[in-house]
Amino acid sequence: MQFDPFTIPFDIGLYFILIYAVVRCVRWFMDLSRPDKLRLQRGFFGRAFGQSIREIFMESLIHRKILKSNPRLGYMHMSLAFGWFLLILFGTIEADIFGESHLNAPYKAIFFKFFNPEHGSTGFEAFFAFLMDLILAFILSGLFLAVLKRFSSKVVGMKKTTRLKPLDKIALTSLWLIFPSRLLAESFTSGTYGTGSFLTGSLGSWLASFLPAEQLAYPFWWLYSLALGVFFILLPLTRYMHIPTELFLIFARNSGIRTGDQTGSYSEIQTYSCSSCGICIDACQLNFSAGITNIQSAYLLKGIRNNDNVNDIAQNCLLCGRCDKKCPVGIELTPIRMIRRRIGETEKEKTTVLKRYLPDRKNIVPVKSNDKQVYNFLPAVESEKTDILFFAGCMTHLNPAIKNSMIKILNASGVKYKFLDEKGGVCCGRPLMLSGQDKEARELINYNSKLIWKSGAHTLVTSCPICYKVFKESYYLDVEVLHHTQFIKMLIEDGSLKLNFLRKRVVYHSPCELGRGSGVYDEPKDVLKHVARLEKTDFEDDNSLCCGGSLANMKLSFRQKSKIAHDAAAELTKGNPDILATACPLCKKTFSSATETHVADISEIVAEAISLVQIKRNSGKKYFSIKESADIL
Repeated sequence: MQFDPFTIPFDIGLYFILIYAVVRCVRWFMDLSRPDKLRLQRGFFGRAFGQSIREIFMESLIHRKILKSNPRLGYMHMSLAFGWFLLILFGTIEADIFGESHLNAPYKAIFFKFFNPEHGSTGFEAFFAFLMDLILAFILSGLFLAVLKRFSSKVVGMKKTTRLKPLDKIALTSLWLIFPSRLLAESFTSGTYGTGSFLTGSLGSWLASFLPAEQLAYPFWWLYSLALGVFFILLPLTRYMHIPTELFLIFARNSGIRTGDQTGSYSEIQTYSCSSCGICIDACQLNFSAGITNIQSAYLLKGIRNNDNVNDIAQNCLLCGRCDKKCPVGIELTPIRMIRRRIGETEKEKTTVLKRYLPDRKNIVPVKSNDKQVYNFLPAVESEKTDILFFAGCMTHLNPAIKNSMIKILNASGVKYKFLDEKGGVCCGRPLMLSGQDKEARELINYNSKLIWKSGAHTLVTSCPICYKVFKESYYLDVEVLHHTQFIKMLIEDGSLKLNFLRKRVVYHSPCELGRGSGVYDEPKDVLKHVARLEKTDFEDDNSLCCGGSLANMKLSFRQKSKIAHDAAAELTKGNPDILATACPLCKKTFSSATETHVADISEIVAEAISLVQIKRNSGKKYFSIKESADIL
């Protein structure tokens, strides 16, 4: 028999999703900018192609990232994705070798047992029957975990799983029915003909012993076909669209395409690549510390896909980047959230956010005139020539101990430096960016850039990770930008700083913008190892906790932010260290009120360890104030 009507639902669903996926990918490609089109074309026919194929295998099928962080969850995803791939691959080979003809229609491989019911009894056929049963058992084991996860996420090591909309539930139900219906269809067929292997053969024999196997087989073949057809048709309307879209995303990313700061084709591709696996929910401190469970990235992307109003979700985030690092698909979640903030913010909200960012600083903040920002009051650009520029930033000025420690370190090192914003100066521009005022932020950036350029400096040092990130990514500067931990390490290595060992036990908290945001992990720890005994915590590097004081979230109450800070501090100080060290003035300020452990910036610890002899030796150099050094000492 070459055809049967029960295959029609499968055929309709399969050809529908193939045509839809091709048309959608062509549209996405056409909507890319010309440079991104060229990048994708070069990537598809260049070295990036091999990288993409490898990533598809390792991440889309094997789910390596999830396996490394959560073996049970990783096994669940791998068994369904890789198992289904193997079932299709070896099913196609089986149909080609043992079928009546070669190059069969797709349904012949999927429903091979129906069209060849006596297959699998002897020789090489028996081996293939065993292999197909083994793959099916592999998939069913993962499906069992998936069903348990939906009722109790702790089964697979997760605290919480995503909530589903009605259409998602229908698609999920059809997915759950695909493999059990195949098992029963093949088992009843095997029971009727006395074939099958260890799974379908054994189950078929047992079912045939008390049920009319021949009459029941056909309805289950129909159920199998219907489940496949319904799943394929619903796939574009649900989170399962990530299956074909993720392939496009991987090729685009490996070709060098990035999100940028505006919505577009690539950000839409990323939105549809989200599988709503829920890993970002577990990673989010708003979930496990503040009890907020409906604003995580999975819900943001789902809302964007459904054209919902996601402004509140976009605003209610620490922008700490934990979800970015945990996302198994590698979606640029923070840039997408920033884009949604720009789209959803009103002028009134922008002004309110800006005022709350700089409540205590006499900073140069733009004033409004006829609903437009006016910058003509900015003073003329003047700057003395120097080698090193030190930019403290708003939050460092609110933490004088850090500022004074950096002055002490700079003076002790003997470098020629200038304190760029010693008397206040202009903000780096990040608050304006966070409130969606990109044009106004660019005005401040241009002003600061002129100051830096006219100084003739070759190095810009900042104590604030936010300023560091902004200077690195949003400014176009012909200077080396360093966070003060990087600069201090350089001074230590070239012998400009002589430090005493303080013999104190220290744990290090990696600030979000410095670590996950800028990739600076080792330098702060290397500096600490010179002056103290550095001890590990359970939250190192990419897994570092946010202090909770993030200026990116204006939705959280004081109580919620305090709870996040106390929980994070408690985790970091479980070993009762002498000092909780950080490298961010905001983190220091936040943690200082959340723990009894002494909290200090790395610059403060280094300043304490500076040899008094070195200070005296360098005190006669003409390019810093002797009185200032004496005051600090």
